[in-house]
Amino acid sequence: MSFLFPIVAAILQTVSFTLDKVVLSLKRVDFRTYTGVSFPLSFLVNLALFFLFRPSFPIEWFNGYYGILFIGAVVIALLTNILFYRALDHDKLGEIETLSLLNAVLVIIVSGIVFADERNFSIMVPAFIASVAVVWSHWERHHIKIARDTLPYVCWALVMAPISALISKELLVVWNPIALEMARTGILAALFLFIFRDAITKVPPRALRLLIVTNVLTTVAIVLFYFGYQRLGIVHTLLLFSLQPFLVYLASIFILKERPSWKRSLAFVIVLASIGIAEWLGSGSA
Repeated sequence: MSFLFPIVAAILQTVSFTLDKVVLSLKRVDFRTYTGVSFPLSFLVNLALFFLFRPSFPIEWFNGYYGILFIGAVVIALLTNILFYRALDHDKLGEIETLSLLNAVLVIIVSGIVFADERNFSIMVPAFIASVAVVWSHWERHHIKIARDTLPYVCWALVMAPISALISKELLVVWNPIALEMARTGILAALFLFIFRDAITKVPPRALRLLIVTNVLTTVAIVLFYFGYQRLGIVHTLLLFSLQPFLVYLASIFILKERPSWKRSLAFVIVLASIGIAEWLGSGSA
C-alpha cells in the first residue's frame, strides 16, 4: 500500500496549489503575506500530527552529519519557497507546473547516479527526451520564453531540486517524516515571520479561511511524500507523484480559466510518457 502515499499526496497538493493561486489573487495578499502567514499555520498542523502519532524525536538528530544536512534542507526550503510563491504571485499556475516537471527529471537522473538503490541507467534516454520537450514547449522566436519573475525560481530549482531530494533521502534514514516536517516548518515559520514581519498585515477573512485549508492539505501532502521517499525511494515516488503537475495543469485551465498552450500540453504528455517508459524499462531490467 506504500504506493498510495505519493498518489494521495499528488491529489492533495493539486487542490492546495490551486487554492494558493486563488489566495494570491486576492487583494492585500502577496507572496510575502502568504509565506509569512502560511508557515506558522503549517507548523501548527505538523505539531498536531506529531502529538497525534508521537514519532521518535531524538535531539541527537540535530548534531553532526545529520545536523548539517538538516540546516542545508532548511536554507534550501527558505529560498525555494520565497522564489516559488513570488513566481506564482506574478505568473500562471500552469506555466510554473510545466517548468517544474524539468526538476523531477533532473532529480531522477541525479538520484540514479548518487544512490545505488535508485540506479537504473535505462531512465537516462527517456529523461533526456522529457527535458528536450520542456525546453521546446517554451521555445519561441529562437529563445526560451519564461516570465521575468519566474526565471529566478526556475534557475534556482534546477540546481537545488536534486540536492534537496538527496538531502531528504539521507535525513529520512533516521528521521520520521512527521518529525522532520515539524522541525523544518517550525524553523521556517520563525524565519518567515521575521523576514516578512512588515508585510504581514490583517489578512482578509476569506483569505485566512483559504490559507488554513491549503496549509492543512499541503502539510499532509508533504508528509505523505516523505513517506514515499522513505518506503519507495526517490524515483518511484516521483513517478507516481507525476500525476500532480498534470492535475494542476488541468485545474489551471478548467478552474482558473488560464489559456491552454498546445505546446505545453503536448510537453506534459511527452514528459509523463517518458517517466512512465523509464519506470517500465527500469522494472524490466531490474
